[in-house]
Amino acid sequence: MRPQELPRLAFPLLLLLLLLLLPPPPCPAHSATRFDPTWESLDARQLPAWFDQAKFGIFIHWGVFSVPSFGSEWFWWYWQKEKIPKYVEFMKDNYPPSFKYEDFGPLFTAKFFNANQWADIFQASGAKYIVLTSKHHEGFTLWGSEYSWNWNAIDEGPKRDIVKELEVAIRNRTDLRFGLYYSLFEWFHPLFLEDESSSFHKRQFPVSKTLPELYELVNNYQPEVLWSDGDGGAPDQYWNSTGFLAWLYNESPVRVTVVTNDRWGAGSICKHGGFYTCSDRYNPGHLLPHKWENCMTIDKLSWGYRREAGISDYLTIEELVKQLVETVSCGGNLLMNIGPTLDGTISVVFEERLRQMGSWLKVNGEAIYETHTWRSQNDTVTPDVWYTSKPKEKLVYAIFLKWPTSGQLFLGHPKAILGATEVKLLGHGQPLNWISLEQNGIMVELPQLTIHQMPCKWGWALALTNVI
Repeated sequence: MRPQELPRLAFPLLLLLLLLLLPPPPCPAHSATRFDPTWESLDARQLPAWFDQAKFGIFIHWGVFSVPSFGSEWFWWYWQKEKIPKYVEFMKDNYPPSFKYEDFGPLFTAKFFNANQWADIFQASGAKYIVLTSKHHEGFTLWGSEYSWNWNAIDEGPKRDIVKELEVAIRNRTDLRFGLYYSLFEWFHPLFLEDESSSFHKRQFPVSKTLPELYELVNNYQPEVLWSDGDGGAPDQYWNSTGFLAWLYNESPVRVTVVTNDRWGAGSICKHGGFYTCSDRYNPGHLLPHKWENCMTIDKLSWGYRREAGISDYLTIEELVKQLVETVSCGGNLLMNIGPTLDGTISVVFEERLRQMGSWLKVNGEAIYETHTWRSQNDTVTPDVWYTSKPKEKLVYAIFLKWPTSGQLFLGHPKAILGATEVKLLGHGQPLNWISLEQNGIMVELPQLTIHQMPCKWGWALALTNVI
């Protein structure tokens, strides 16, 4: 080797040595924060931003309970456990004495279920996420669970993977996030009942059923909302909720975007988890310091479909818009429930409400999606006026549910800035005249519109620029 060749050979060797000495590249951002299996650690996780921006989702209660479709989705419990007379009489009048709840399974046909059709309706509603009951307290899974032999939608009834069909349709045809509800316990599962009789010192049911199914659901369907429910009176230690959630946030395929609720064991509701639900149909009417969700039903009396429901049992679109506006103004999301039929159809009354909500949001979505709460949630001068805001854009929205007959809307909370404040009606667009009130607030002259010129029905929104 000639001396002049040494530097040429030494350079690549030196470069290789330097590369070996360099520290390894940083791990992806998702693993920058590791969560321990403790509530203190898990509760500190920041909720993915998309959830607060979404504001509106659809809950879907569907299962074997949709076959009797009478009274409530708690039909089995009310009939067999509590023996409530109307449920007992219903069975006596319509089914043979030997008929068991399990016999409803083959009748859950879903023969008209069209996931694409559902997805199109949900897209039209203006919702930004859905939550499907993958398994309710009856234990029937809407996917072919390996841990629910002969009591799942592949082996019994539809003979289809309902969860997969809807997941694919939602992700292919819409911009909605796909979410799943899952009941931790099952009313009549022998292993759960045995554990319960041991005061939950035994843990056969969560180890052999609940936890394996949760891992299966997350890995196979990657839900971005995991909506837990039904602790059966058992504490979170029995369910190993913190261990599962640590895996969900650290390792799972949805670790970056997944949101969870607060129903992970007795005593955890409104205290631990992701967003708070606190109770069914929770609507406090005031600002909360923690992100929350109002899960509620269009049918006032049931989450599942009821054949005996009358028209007055369903909330009107005016009532639903009010629920949405109140909820968002106070920092919550609205999760509005529908119950499909045993055939897999969304009844026309539910479809109409969903499409009506969509048409309202087409005009007023600017005052709902991606908004923040304002310093006041509602007006104290004029009732049924609720506020949202977009601080970066210097916007405050005043959503009013009654059009004043005088054509003048008095707002007691916004303070105008002379020469800077501008007021517009969403869907109308032209600047409106306003005057400052002596004490506080402003009076807005609404445009004189015929009913056909109104930008929407059921509620309107003013965009106030540069108010304090």
